[in-house]
Amino acid sequence: MKIYNLKDREEYLEEVCILEHNEWGSIDKSIEDRDNKVNKKIKLIKDNFDNRYFCKLILLDKDKLVGFISLFPFDTDERKDLSPWYATIYVKEEYRGKGYSKLLNDAIIKEAKDRGFNKIYLKTELDNYYEKFGAIYLDKLSTGEKLYYIDIK
Repeated sequence: MKIYNLKDREEYLEEVCILEHNEWGSIDKSIEDRDNKVNKKIKLIKDNFDNRYFCKLILLDKDKLVGFISLFPFDTDERKDLSPWYATIYVKEEYRGKGYSKLLNDAIIKEAKDRGFNKIYLKTELDNYYEKFGAIYLDKLSTGEKLYYIDIK
């Protein structure tokens, strides 16, 4: 298992965008609608590869994508004052329960530290999940999601 910055392994970009769309995107009525949204996502990611507040890390098992995680400049309109955001932690179903989310979590925290950040923020509907990674509850958003931060040490 090895972690890479997606900008260095762009051959996985389309697969990552399709998985993101399937997990968090809207249900599209046609393949064409889905493909348009995925293509927009690919462009958005490529346009942000050099943004200090954006990073997408991927975990590979040899040449097979296992999962990914991101830093975003913002992840909610409600709290645009906070940045960067820990987002899109994803591990493919067949790899779940094996500690790979912790590998991704540790890698994105190291990346945030290397970029000079003292805190990263995240929002979630999950209960008692991100606390194991050091997340500290901050507030509840109007969407009902819980807002957390992780201190970078």
